[in-house]
Amino acid sequence: MGTITLSIDDETERRFRSTAKKVIGERKGYLGEAATDAMKLWIHEKTQEAIAQDALDLIRKTYRFGEKRYSNRKDLYDR
Repeated sequence: MGTITLSIDDETERRFRSTAKKVIGERKGYLGEAATDAMKLWIHEKTQEAIAQDALDLIRKTYRFGEKRYSNRKDLYDR
């Protein structure tokens, strides 16, 4: 288990503590549990954003949407 020391503005800290008390309850370790959940959520969100961006980059590289590749209908249907 790691230890992190953070500097957070007073309003954010007050709201975080208040919300953590309501959701988890005021018991030993509630702030650590709430902070861990918040960090996991943030990591998941950023990971999903990266996955989505990678997929969009792949689509842009592989496919050319909207590009006309034939000059007339005969080129499209080779008969």
